[in-house]
Amino acid sequence: MASSASIRSEIYDREERKQQYQAHIRGLNAYERHKKFLKDYVRFYGKDKPTEVKLPVKTDHDTLREGYRFIRSEEDDLNPSWEQRLVKRYYDKLFKEYCIANMSRYKTGQMGLRWRTEKEVMSGKGQFMCGSKQCHEIEGLASYEVNFSYHEAGEHKQALVKLVTCERCTGKLYYKRRKDAERSDSKEKKKQKRKRNRSSSEDDTDEEERRKGKKNKSKLEGGETEGKDDENFDEFMEGMFPGKGDN
Repeated sequence: MASSASIRSEIYDREERKQQYQAHIRGLNAYERHKKFLKDYVRFYGKDKPTEVKLPVKTDHDTLREGYRFIRSEEDDLNPSWEQRLVKRYYDKLFKEYCIANMSRYKTGQMGLRWRTEKEVMSGKGQFMCGSKQCHEIEGLASYEVNFSYHEAGEHKQALVKLVTCERCTGKLYYKRRKDAERSDSKEKKKQKRKRNRSSSEDDTDEEERRKGKKNKSKLEGGETEGKDDENFDEFMEGMFPGKGDN
């Protein structure tokens, strides 16, 4: 039979473990407690081996990425869901006079535009400093109205926005259009050159045919002249030598 001391010690240990467990549970947030309860349930009551239960977690950042629109419509503002309210609260904090551009793919004509944050407005980025994300030039700035064509939520959209860039980034802004124009001019010049070469070749062929015709004609005229000269020579020589009948 167990002594009273051992019984008291066992009860004390059980109560201490219980208090530690409760303190640990109180230190967890609701989601962590939920994960622990599921894990303990599978561990003690599940028939299979203990498995880590991973539930999909949608953060505020994921909600913003999913519901953000470059230009919100009235239908978006009328949506009463908490996701749209969160997106609108973030959208209202942006400053929509000038844009910030990502020109890392300027050679392909692809650029990303977004509105400025409060921190960028206070630093002058995009208005008193070049609007390119990677550029910090403050000299030689110029403001441009850019027809921004983009795909969003499975739709093709367009928006006319303002962008301030330096001279170097302005070249990047119109790089694709300038290259397309140069290629078009080059193709047109090659086309004109081929036309001139073809026309020159045809003229050379016509000239060669005319020369051959003239040469053949001169040969015929030469043959006729030679026959006439022979007849005239016979008439000239006739009478210079007396014939046998004259004696």
